[in-house]
Amino acid sequence: MASNGCDVPLIGVTSYLEQTRFGLWDVPAAVLARTYVDAVVAAGGMPVLLPPAGRWLPEHLSRLDGLVLAGGADIDPSRYGQAPHARTGTLKLERDTSEFGLFHLALEADLPVLAVCRGLQLVNVALGGTLHQHLPDAVGSDSHNPTPGVFSSNEVKLAPGSAVAGLIGDHVTVRCHHHQAIDQLATGLVATGWAQDGVIEAAELPEAGFVIGVQWHPEEDSADVRLFEGLVQAAHRKNRS
Repeated sequence: MASNGCDVPLIGVTSYLEQTRFGLWDVPAAVLARTYVDAVVAAGGMPVLLPPAGRWLPEHLSRLDGLVLAGGADIDPSRYGQAPHARTGTLKLERDTSEFGLFHLALEADLPVLAVCRGLQLVNVALGGTLHQHLPDAVGSDSHNPTPGVFSSNEVKLAPGSAVAGLIGDHVTVRCHHHQAIDQLATGLVATGWAQDGVIEAAELPEAGFVIGVQWHPEEDSADVRLFEGLVQAAHRKNRS
């Protein structure tokens, strides 16, 4: 494994800087939904929260065995050559800078990556793709995010033989909460999962050892951590090679 002195992979998980209330306090804090933490632990890894602060360097990632790019705010559309849509949410530029840097360093280090929701969108933009800034404009419905703050269920068909299908099967019912999605797919990235309306729900980077992105939220299904197990297993494989 990375130089952590044990055989449990250290999995970095990106987190947020948000105004947060807890106990007697209402302060800016680095936070992450516990579902991510629990999913990594259930899959056999040890989570390490990565706040969007400072500048990530290769030697920092050398201490990790895998990376989860978590969901969250819309990505700055100037990164893919567009002006903000009227429905694009509040941008988190500090987080964008941190996570784009993390992802490029992870690629250089061949670090296994699982990208969730915003994470998949970030991977696509980082590799040169674009996004639908407000999905209902493209598909004519809000089926991917009908109620803010509530996860919806969607059926997803996965490409037989793909890495993601090898982990969870060819058809899955998933938990979604997104109003943006991949528009133009980046060069090198392969779409491997689609919702019934044609929206890309999964993609992977075949040239990398393990880079899988899903538009849904696998961490919200505590009974099924197979994607996180795939990340942990990829970390074991990389460190045995």
